[in-house]
Formats: sequence, C-alpha cells, structure tokens
Amino acid sequence: MRFGRRAAPVLALAGVLLAGCSNTPPPPVVTSTPAPSTSERPAPSQIVAGVDDVVGGYNPHVIADSSTITSALSQLLLPSVFRQADDGTRTLDKTLMTSAEVVSQSPFTVRYEIRPDASWSDGAPIATEDFIYLADRMRNEPGVIEPAGYRLISDIKQRAGGKGVEVSFSKPYPAWQTLFDNLLPQHLLKDAPSGWQGALASSFPSVAGPFAIKTLDTARGEVVLQRNDRYWEKPAAVDTLILRRSDPSGIAAALRSGNDQFSLTHPDSTGLQLLNELGPTVQLHTLPRPLTASVLLRPVSATLSDSQVRAGVAALLDRTKLINAGTKGGPPATLKADAQVLPPSAKGYTPTIPAGSPAAPDPAGADRYFKAAGYKKEAGVWRKGGKTLSLVLASPGTEEPYASIAKELSAELIAGGVQVSTITPQPRELFSSLLAMPVVNGQQQAGPDSTGNVGVDIAVAGLPVGGDPATVLASTFGCAPGQSTTDKTKAAVPANPAGLCDEALQATIDSALTGSATLADSLKTLEPQLWSENAVIPLFQEAEVLAVGKGISGLTPGAPMQGPFGTAVNWTRGASSGPETTTSAG
Repeated sequence: MRFGRRAAPVLALAGVLLAGCSNTPPPPVVTSTPAPSTSERPAPSQIVAGVDDVVGGYNPHVIADSSTITSALSQLLLPSVFRQADDGTRTLDKTLMTSAEVVSQSPFTVRYEIRPDASWSDGAPIATEDFIYLADRMRNEPGVIEPAGYRLISDIKQRAGGKGVEVSFSKPYPAWQTLFDNLLPQHLLKDAPSGWQGALASSFPSVAGPFAIKTLDTARGEVVLQRNDRYWEKPAAVDTLILRRSDPSGIAAALRSGNDQFSLTHPDSTGLQLLNELGPTVQLHTLPRPLTASVLLRPVSATLSDSQVRAGVAALLDRTKLINAGTKGGPPATLKADAQVLPPSAKGYTPTIPAGSPAAPDPAGADRYFKAAGYKKEAGVWRKGGKTLSLVLASPGTEEPYASIAKELSAELIAGGVQVSTITPQPRELFSSLLAMPVVNGQQQAGPDSTGNVGVDIAVAGLPVGGDPATVLASTFGCAPGQSTTDKTKAAVPANPAGLCDEALQATIDSALTGSATLADSLKTLEPQLWSENAVIPLFQEAEVLAVGKGISGLTPGAPMQGPFGTAVNWTRGASSGPETTTSAG
C-alpha cells in the first residue's frame, strides 16, 4: 500500500524529464465542457394577473375590506376548514383538517381535528386558539360579514393539545360548515396595538397557504406572491404569482400581448368593449360577487325611525337611475336585485319587489308620506316644527360603485325637497364606527359623539350575500341574540349596518337560521314585510369580468361568488386550456 502511493509521482516525474529531452512537443491540454448539472433549477415560472386596484385593507371578515384583491389573497394565503368546489358544494379541506363532524344534537356540538403539521409561516401551529379568536371577533365586532352563525356559539373547548376543537351552540345551526373560513393567526393579532380594527390593514403578519407575500406595494399597485416553502402540503406549480394594477386599456393591451395571462376587473361599458374586442383568443366570464349594492334607510336614525318618513324617502328614489349610476353599463347591469335576501345569481332567486315605490319613483306618494309624518313643504323644502328635513348620507370613501350611487341619490333627494349632507368616511371608519354608533331606546344620538362622529341616516354600501342564505337573512335583517329582551335604555351597538331589529320578524328569522322552518317558507312571509320596512333597498349584485388569455392552464371561474383563486396551486404556464364552458361578458 505504501509503495503504491509513491509510484504514481515517480512515474509522472520521469515522464516530464523524458519530454524535456525530446524534440516532440507535449500534447495540447484539452479542456472538456462540464456536463450540465441536473440540480440546476429552471428559470422561475410566473403568472401575471391584471386587476383594477391593490387597495389597503385585507381582512376577509369585515365588510369594509370586501374587494377583489382581498378575496384573492385570502384564498391564496389563509387556511379554511371547508372549501367550495366549482359547483358550490362544500368539502372538508384536508390540507388543514383531518375531520369535522357533528357529535351531539343537544347541545348542538361540532368536533374539529386539525392536522398535526398545519402551521403558520412563522412556525406557530394552527390550533384551537385561532378558532376561538375568530369566533369571538365575529360575535362581538361591528361590520363583520355574516356573523349570525358565530353568534349561536356558546362555548369552544380545546382538545388534543390544541389540535382538537369542540364547538357548542346555543341552538342547532345547519349551516355550520360555513364557519371558520379564512382563519387568522391569533398569536400575532390578539395583542396587536391596533387590535381587530387594524387587523390585516396593510399586509399579512403570517400565512398558511400555498403562497406567501414577497412584496405588497399599494403605491405601485402590485402584489408579488411566491411559492410558500413552509407550506406542508402540495407546493404551488408556479414560482411566482403577480397581481398588477392597470387601467382598462392597459389591461387589454397586456392580455393581447401575453404579458398578462388573465385579468379580473370591474369594467364599465367602455372597458367591457375593450375586452370584447380582443376576440376569441381571450375568454370572458362574468362572475357575480358576494355583495349587493344597497341603499340603507336606517331605522335607528332619529328622523328615519318614523316609518312614514322612510316611506317618503323611498318614494323619492329613482331606482333605475341609481342602478345606471352604479353599473355604468358594466356586467352588474344584468344583475338587478329585485329581492331582499337572495341575490340574482343565487339558486332559487325570484323577484319579490312590489309594484310602486321603491321599484319606481312616486313623488305624489312621497308628498303623502311626508305630510302624514307632520311635514309641510315650504319654498320647495320639507319642514316640521321650523326644522328642515335634513339627512346625513354616507358612502365608503371614494369607492365605486358607491360614490356614484351616492351622488345620484343626493341629487334625487334634494330635488324632492330633502336637505342632504354627504360624508365620505374611510370604509373601516364607516362600518366599525359610524354605522356602529350605540343606540339608546332604539335610536342613535342626533349630534356628534365624543369623537366627533355624526349619526348616519342613509348609507350607500355593499351588503354581503355570499354565504348560507338563512345566515345572510339573520345577519342583514335580524337582531343580535337577546337584543329584543335587553334593557333598551342602555346603549347598544346595532346588530347590522342598516340598524334594523324588528321583534315582529325575529321569530321567523330565527326559525330559518336554526332549520326549524325552511328558508323558502320563511321568505314567503318575510320578503313582503322587509320591503314594507323600507330599511334596505337593494339595487344590483356586484360583478366582475374574468378574462383568460394566453399562457395559463388549469384556471377556472371558480366557486360561485368566490372567483378563480381557490385553485391557484394547480395553475401552470402553458397553452391556455380554458374552462370547459365559455360565457360572453356583456
């Protein structure tokens, strides 16, 4: 062994000496090109989507943050117990859960088992505390989306070291599978200085989905998402997903060139024409959104607590003009909302709006209602006891379609002799503060409160309609548990943005929510009564257009009112296969 190690250097030295004594030059040095490494990664793959805006506010549980971008990010970044398939059916999300089942009818109890490996991107486990945090906030915070089911929860117990959750309800809740969508990281939010009101205001502190945020730049209008390397389940097929803001002409140009693989926008008639001009290489789909643009004539207003005054205001509205102002010839124009509870895109939807006001303006009827309420028209303005009929009209900032609707509504009321003060608070302020001002004896205070907030008489806003219809009914029109029996002299936050709580309707609403009566039977009774309340006047269901261009496979329109992002983990770059069915937008 020792000899063998020394032989090679000796022989090599001899060869060099012989070469030095020879006239023959040494052979040239040959360098070989190294074979490509099989470990080299291919160039990153990315998909780019065009959107209208990348606005701040990304909490999927608050009405104020409802937007295309919030819906997209919540599906890409947050865990949910159940997911909707493209046909609308809900199935257990086994990337998060191992089981979820009803284990008792008395009391109604659901037991959840979370996967042991499910965790947030900072390493904290997804656990019972996340369920408790979300349920508490949904029960107690104003301006949340469809809280009625959470309000039935009476207790949540921890099991299996935090990976088991046992939820008890005060009453049966057939729609329990709709709860605990988009869980939030309680360990980062529960003690945050801004609390629930600031939760996800500018970004996500931690995620638990197939993608993670690389950059979120509202000024540039761009969100860059990358594959989440901490995700414990199937990795995303592409490296990067970019959501990029542009105007209608820019989005059309990007789809035409292939720079954008798809877009999800809210075009007006001009923007829709630009998309249609792209031809058959771009497939267009109208996707109804889970919001109904509505006018709220709030019964908690001192002035509008008089049903005659509400009826008079409703009679002044030209609903067709309000709808035209909001839709601007875009896709929502075909989704006129002529029922109180079910939106036009929902299964079983049937128009229930009665003839006359508010289906059509009725100036003569408005005069009768105002006079019956004790008002007289003097110099073209309604007055009572020397005071002008004056109303505060609010809409969420400059958000469309609400800003345009509010402008038209103000003009109609002023023309009818009603003085209007228009305010445009930021969306979160509107829903969490102004529409949640405490009421005493059923009415909000007339003047500014200690923080300077003024009571809102009329609001133009989007009301959630995407969940279980009985839950939508109870959340939009019902009282909070115990509200009808508590001491009304004590200040209480309204149960819904409209401020509606009619004890005569509550038993029927509760029957639908708990399954003791069918929704269809309940609506036969409730729809006429809700129209006669003149508290919520629906206009149209909001909608967006999905335009699928070149270079993407696996994308579908998605579950009803959810959009396409639920299947983004499977999207790939390549020839566009497109959805099996194609519908033209317009």
